[in-house]
Amino acid sequence: MLPTSGGKRISARSTFFMKRIFPALLFGLIALFFAVSAMNSGRGPAPPAPVFIVPLLLIVAGYFVMRRFVFDLADEVTDTGDALIIRFGSDEQRIELAEIINVSYAGLTNPRRITLTLRHPGRFGKEVSFSPQESFLTPLLSGKSPLVTDLIERVDAARRR
Repeated sequence: MLPTSGGKRISARSTFFMKRIFPALLFGLIALFFAVSAMNSGRGPAPPAPVFIVPLLLIVAGYFVMRRFVFDLADEVTDTGDALIIRFGSDEQRIELAEIINVSYAGLTNPRRITLTLRHPGRFGKEVSFSPQESFLTPLLSGKSPLVTDLIERVDAARRR
């Protein structure tokens, strides 16, 4: 069990990149392709309609995929031993382990995600998801995350107290 002061970060450090930088790069490149196609359409024969429709569809589809799998991830999760501190931007919430009723793990998504279901909805809702810190090969070799196993055991122990 971890000490109750300070705490240890258990969320991936790449969350900022996944939530802020990658979407800007992805949507920026698609928009650049669209803009270059639009500028070149005035020169010579008009490009086929898919040249304009496909980038728009990619942006819409990309946004919905990102909203479902990336934008809802907590920015940082710190384990203090008897609780988790969840941070979205500058907003934080302390969640006692006994308040967690389920810990689920989606290891086949990118990014991988742990979802905590809470007994009572908190500041961030009834479910809080984050991308765990783990090595690349751990889930591939064992099929499960040691962090998830540890959290499940500690949540169960906290509920029995």
